[in-house]
Amino acid sequence: MSQASIESKLQGLQKNLQKLITTYTAQTALVDQLKSDNQNLKAEVEELRAKVTDFQNQDKMAKLVKNTSVEKEESIELKHRLNEYIKEIDRCIAHLS
Repeated sequence: MSQASIESKLQGLQKNLQKLITTYTAQTALVDQLKSDNQNLKAEVEELRAKVTDFQNQDKMAKLVKNTSVEKEESIELKHRLNEYIKEIDRCIAHLS
């Protein structure tokens, strides 16, 4: 093989190696970004699950108050008390988080 042929092949290999390094770097950055996005989405899902659970609990309490066979005034008072309990529990949960 001639010297020019060897140098040409070497330059081709260097170009290909540089392309691979560039692609690898870009893909590594993309993987890091996707991992970060994934963690953020997982946190958001957990937050939404907690909110759904909270809403379900509030709905159960509202149904309980609604179905309670007491006089209207007592029912309203009970509902207010339960709402205050729910708010206090929510504050405690937020504080623990």
